[in-house]
Amino acid sequence: MTRGSWIERWEARFVALNRALIAGLLAIVFAIVLANVAGRHLFGASFAWVEEAARHLMILGVFAGAGLALREGRLVAISALPDMLPPELGRAIRIGVVCAMAVFMAMVLRLGLQFAEFGWNKSTMSTGMPRGVPYLSIPFGAALFLIHLALFARRFIRREFEFADGGA
Repeated sequence: MTRGSWIERWEARFVALNRALIAGLLAIVFAIVLANVAGRHLFGASFAWVEEAARHLMILGVFAGAGLALREGRLVAISALPDMLPPELGRAIRIGVVCAMAVFMAMVLRLGLQFAEFGWNKSTMSTGMPRGVPYLSIPFGAALFLIHLALFARRFIRREFEFADGGA
């Protein structure tokens, strides 16, 4: 077993788990919102916590899905400039982009942890849980993004990838 094959298998599992997390979050949001709407219209009663919980779960889904969006080419990107330049210069620009994303997301991770710590002593309106709990979506998503970036950076720099929409 080569090192590359181990990393590729680990990466495939990591991506599959990340996708399952997103799917699970969306399923939970769908289920609780549907149950709340049905309860409101059929029985005249609804749960006050559903709107807050759905919002927090959707925010978690966005942050947790950013790394998947990166590797699938679903983030806003302008590739015309590096593609028009000589290959060496285009590669240098892609390296700069990877470094800038890594620095930015490392800052988001650090500041997200501080933000969650800041909110830990305050409670949410409906559920009463510490606000730091939903705020953990920020550093969690940033950490996932950094892992995706580390796994994807080499292929991105070398242009050895194909995005989900077929373009590279």
